[in-house]
Amino acid sequence: MPTTTAPETFVVLGSNSFSGATFVATALADGARVIGISRSPEPDEALLPYKWAPHQRFTFHALDFNRDLDRIEALIREARPEYVVNFAAQSMVAQSWDNPEHWYQTNVVATARLVDRLRKMDFLKKFVQISTPEVYGSTSGLVKETAPFHPSTPYAVSKAACDLNLLAYQKAFGFPVAFTRAANVCGPGQPLYRIIPRTVYCVLTGQKLRLEGGGTSVRSFIHMSDVSRGTLEVARRGIPGDVYHLATDKNQTIREVVEEICRQLGVRFEDAVETTPPRLAQDPAYLLDCTKARTEFGWEPERSVEDVIRETIDWLRKNLDRLKSVPADYVHKP
Repeated sequence: MPTTTAPETFVVLGSNSFSGATFVATALADGARVIGISRSPEPDEALLPYKWAPHQRFTFHALDFNRDLDRIEALIREARPEYVVNFAAQSMVAQSWDNPEHWYQTNVVATARLVDRLRKMDFLKKFVQISTPEVYGSTSGLVKETAPFHPSTPYAVSKAACDLNLLAYQKAFGFPVAFTRAANVCGPGQPLYRIIPRTVYCVLTGQKLRLEGGGTSVRSFIHMSDVSRGTLEVARRGIPGDVYHLATDKNQTIREVVEEICRQLGVRFEDAVETTPPRLAQDPAYLLDCTKARTEFGWEPERSVEDVIRETIDWLRKNLDRLKSVPADYVHKP
């Protein structure tokens, strides 16, 4: 009789986050078994893309690696996953100035404690750290993965410190870490305080969008499903110690993205938006060279920013009533 191969197992830390939940959905669709870990209970299913299709290979555990490290370690040892993918982080940039110690505690100290235990697990094939282009500071032209660090906020400093610690573990112990740094991720299921869903939500509910600095910062917006496909490749084929950029070739101002949203919704930009001062230390541009992911994996983004906007509008219209009960602004949790 033919033998059946057991599915690969992923442990996804931060599985309740937009990026984590979309990656879970992508991994499940690819046939994997996934164990999700986040510090909070699962939110409304409108914010969890892995709930939008039937699945039987996902389990969830509400655990915080600041407080529940022993239980997380025991869970991972029992499951013996091939891959651990770490989305868990304090991730807001502007708010990191208010309580920087919370960002350092989670993004540096707690992650370091976790990794010191994971390095002793010989069944682990890869630990994928979800890093950020914020570690580079503002960029001029396309930057490669070898660009020097110039972080300009507590959030960026915390992520840079985490990456450096992980690289030290890779060099000293052969810890199988690989990194992704993605452009501005977006798509259905994203929290309402992010720029694309926030703009759509404001228009649909008759509110004015407050656009920081007039939206002059340049970004590359990429569908999180495209990033998730790239992250799967990094887990399975990425070289330990290496970094992989995931972005589109289209770099545009945030204002241009908001203008496209207004166009698709049939409203005038001037009627929908008011300009506010820029936030503290807001980097003007992040422009990433993705040649490495394209060359090593044949990875390419499949959706345009126009597609993302269209899908996000459809998602918000479908779920508008239930999302009105979800906080539209970021709520900090220590």
